[in-house]
Amino acid sequence: MNIDPSTTKYLVKARLQADGIVEKPDVVGAIFGQTEGLLGDELDLRDLQKSGRIGRIEVEVGSKQGKSEGEVLIPSSLDQVETVILASALETIDRVGPCKAKINVESIEDVRITKRAKIIDRARELLADLVKQSKNTGIDLTESVRQSVQSEEVIYFGKDRLPAGPNVPESDAVIIVEGRSDVLNLLRAGIKNAIAVEGTNIPKTISDLSRERIITAFVDGDRGGELILRELFQVAEVDFVTRAPRGQEVEELTQKQITKCLRNKIPGEQFIEMYGLGGEAAQSNNVGHSTEKTERLEKFEKMERVEKTDRVETGAEREEHEEKRPPQHGGKRFSPAQQKYKTMLSELSSSLNARLVNNKGAVVKEVPSKELVNVLKDDTKDVAAVVFDGVITQRILDLAAEKKIATVVGTKMGNVTKQPASVEIWTKEDLS
Repeated sequence: MNIDPSTTKYLVKARLQADGIVEKPDVVGAIFGQTEGLLGDELDLRDLQKSGRIGRIEVEVGSKQGKSEGEVLIPSSLDQVETVILASALETIDRVGPCKAKINVESIEDVRITKRAKIIDRARELLADLVKQSKNTGIDLTESVRQSVQSEEVIYFGKDRLPAGPNVPESDAVIIVEGRSDVLNLLRAGIKNAIAVEGTNIPKTISDLSRERIITAFVDGDRGGELILRELFQVAEVDFVTRAPRGQEVEELTQKQITKCLRNKIPGEQFIEMYGLGGEAAQSNNVGHSTEKTERLEKFEKMERVEKTDRVETGAEREEHEEKRPPQHGGKRFSPAQQKYKTMLSELSSSLNARLVNNKGAVVKEVPSKELVNVLKDDTKDVAAVVFDGVITQRILDLAAEKKIATVVGTKMGNVTKQPASVEIWTKEDLS
């Protein structure tokens, strides 16, 4: 209903019930007719409406199963006493047209209070906008200029004109990300050698680039990131893989998170083995690199090893490290437990499975190696050692230390930067 707010101070709301079918003109006629002369000349409805002290009477009425119900609204600019007298008079109405009827006043609303509430709500919205504008104007100017420059630094590389950082044309190592916003976020973190594939259909530019440069795939931690990785392995040579934390996207990571992800990247071959992508990986990933790329890769890995050697091992640490290796007297001699791990690793060869072993040497559970991380997160009761056909990664060692698992045995050591002191580590080479 539309109520004229220009002179309204109060709004009388009443509920109508009639034993029969009635319409709006019937209700309005009953209100005027049955209150006429009831309240005296000063409160005669017709006179009040002519003078504008009572607004247009609004009625909504509907019929169902031979009976009618509806709502009556009467705007009033009278004072409080006169308004409540008028509202009480409505309840004396007992017929509408030919039908027996009843009107009950449900409420008398002070329209000014409602208006004040609306004013307060709107004022809050306007104040919030004003405060937001004030904060925006106070943004560090250097940051604004930096972001502007970073946007200008994005170039378009190759025939496919892919968004890329300014160092991509000359850099030996290139980071492949999903979209332009990822390239921008890496630029904000000071990384200028990223290039975007712009969708799940990997462009030929990326495939060609992968044959010449050291490629690190850096994708989102969701289903989309997984699909892009699968296609990348089919059409390009991927040397290293890293992903944003589960459920997050590269474009929303902080500089610290980006650095951590890139530091924890794993070799592409290891990723293929861990996640069972052998049948999906491109032939180019399984054949020898070109001489030029092989040299670049060796140089790149050497530089990474130098960067990660950021402290000198103390004598105590060296002794502790040496204690983890079996004694050698003209040949390797293994303890019964080590001999058991060697036998178990041989049994698991080419199975891509993992065994969880208790402190008595019995197998508690055998699971696929690609599920090992999730299993270690949830179920490590009575587990003293892990023996698996796969690459020992930083994540597995961290979980072993967290779950107080004393020994980890795997096919070979991956790109591990920190070996937990509480975990004994053995590889196939160590046990041969």
